[in-house]
Amino acid sequence: MKKAGIIGGSGFIGSYITKRFLEKGFEVKVSTTNISKQEKYEHLMNLDFSDHLYISELHVENKTELKEFVKDCDIVIHGGTPFQLDFKDAKTELFDPTINGTKNFLEVIKETPTIDKVVLIASVAAWNTNFPMPAGGKTPNDSFSENDTPFMSEESHPYAQAKFIANQTVNNFIKTHPNLDFEITSVSPVAVFGKSLSNREDSTSTGLQFLLKNKIAPNPFVQMLFDTDADMAIVNVKDVAEGVYKAATISGLHGKNYLLSSETYPVSDVSLMLNNKQPKHQPKIIYQNTMAEHDLGLPFQSVLKTLEQYNA
Repeated sequence: MKKAGIIGGSGFIGSYITKRFLEKGFEVKVSTTNISKQEKYEHLMNLDFSDHLYISELHVENKTELKEFVKDCDIVIHGGTPFQLDFKDAKTELFDPTINGTKNFLEVIKETPTIDKVVLIASVAAWNTNFPMPAGGKTPNDSFSENDTPFMSEESHPYAQAKFIANQTVNNFIKTHPNLDFEITSVSPVAVFGKSLSNREDSTSTGLQFLLKNKIAPNPFVQMLFDTDADMAIVNVKDVAEGVYKAATISGLHGKNYLLSSETYPVSDVSLMLNNKQPKHQPKIIYQNTMAEHDLGLPFQSVLKTLEQYNA
């Protein structure tokens, strides 16, 4: 039985990834930052095949703990960087764990002989830190694909900047280590929506859906979404999990970074759909998903279907 280590495997996206690997017959090791807080991961124990599931405490900044976590894994998924819009200190809460955690991770996996495949869950911010607003030089109706030049602005949210820099760190690692014994593939989801597998209340993704549904703006970023009726590109959390699984189990994808996206709607329509009402506009395809559809064999569910699942 092959073993998959999933850093961040009890979070909103990570839980679906854990579920997918268990369903596919893997032994799965999931990290948690505090093993005494069972409420963070107890929902995983109710998954099918959870007798093949192991929970391990891990802090991504700690290289010794990282080595112990990945030492016997065939596949490692890294989705353990914090997605948070509210913060007090960007350096300690966002930049350090995201960038230094990525650097430590790359150094450790390079020395781990069992690993065949690594998948990093990046973000649409690895391509455009202005998301959901257009990248510099583009209009809201211009499409964006993996052929476009990645765009970063120092005016963007610190989370987005941290994810961009972390992705550049991965790219540089791949360039400077041309003879690795394993493949590294990244996926970059747009706004990830859908129903959570847990009752955790610390998920920014499920929190954002709640805010948009109820038209609540607790911070300037969310207020901006309402004020501008921003176009929001959305992807189903189940499609992201399937994309990660495919990226981890298909060979020949080394160095690629796939945009994972379905349709784009203005925030006002997202709010309507979250309240079981029909959108007023036709969907647009802004962030292209052709490469993921082709290489990973991914059909992307419609936003309407995704938001129906959130309300189910």
